[in-house]
Amino acid sequence: MRTTREPTDTARDGRVRDIDAVRGLALCGILFVNIVGITGMPTGSGAASSLRHHAYETLLHQRFFPVFSLLFGLSAALFLRAAAGRTDRPRLALLTRFGFLIPIGLVHQTLQPREVLLVYAIVGIAVLLPASFLPPWATLTAGVAATVYALLVQGGGARLIPGLFLLGMAAAQYDLHRGLDRRGRALTLVFGVSTVLATALNTWQVRSGTEPSGSPLAATAGVVTAAAYTSGLLALLRTAMRRPLSAVLEPLGRMALTNYLTATLLVVAADQVLRLEHDPRYGTVMALGIAVLTAQAVFGTFWLRRFQHGPMEWVWRCLTWWRVVPNRQGRAQRSSTWSR
Repeated sequence: MRTTREPTDTARDGRVRDIDAVRGLALCGILFVNIVGITGMPTGSGAASSLRHHAYETLLHQRFFPVFSLLFGLSAALFLRAAAGRTDRPRLALLTRFGFLIPIGLVHQTLQPREVLLVYAIVGIAVLLPASFLPPWATLTAGVAATVYALLVQGGGARLIPGLFLLGMAAAQYDLHRGLDRRGRALTLVFGVSTVLATALNTWQVRSGTEPSGSPLAATAGVVTAAAYTSGLLALLRTAMRRPLSAVLEPLGRMALTNYLTATLLVVAADQVLRLEHDPRYGTVMALGIAVLTAQAVFGTFWLRRFQHGPMEWVWRCLTWWRVVPNRQGRAQRSSTWSR
């Protein structure tokens, strides 16, 4: 892929734009899976032999949450780094941040029983805070071990979260998110290798009839597919495709918490008419997901022209620091701790 000349992986305000874009991509994939979960749309039995069912299982289900989980660990490490310049007790600030995510998750759980914020908050407190005392090599070793164990022994799913959190934290500690504009060829190579492996594993999964939960094969296919998606996007962001991709994905990623929560409200409202719990209508799921994401991307683009943080990101930030922080553009701008 031909790389662009402009080094644009970091915004003027210090945000890492690539992180925002990758988070936006993960949010897109997660939404389609959440629509199925929120509405209770059936995916098994009669639908098991359909092409659309297999496409959903191998391209979407359990393929994007690993990316979201890894970025959560990375963001926590970057938050600690930024908080150290504002307070003598950055870990207390991170604990407060995780702590306020618990009630948000509990409220959200009333509409979305499979929501992840509550789990992320608890695992963040139990895993990321203690790991922040470790040297990078120990965090990386623990992350690899926990992830491999979760894949091969526990069959993936939510059990992957601790290991992925640690891998994300280690990535931030080693500054792997920096200087990606200089790694276009390496990213393309990773994309090629992971795509070949993902294709093989997903084909194996379909032929074996293995569902994507509780199986080492399906769990591994999910993580490898997530790696292909991530490296593929990062490679494209090194090309002329950066501008259109960033225009859509960055607002989604910068307002990930707001979008994650409001998507549930929109899906619940739409399902009062669609009634997806009766039949496996994958086409309707795709149409609804695209409509929600389009609305969120448009809203996010206009909102972020005036404000530094999304509505819920700003509330979460105020709760974290126990004060009202500036949000309008041009007022004492500081980098967002959700995306950094």
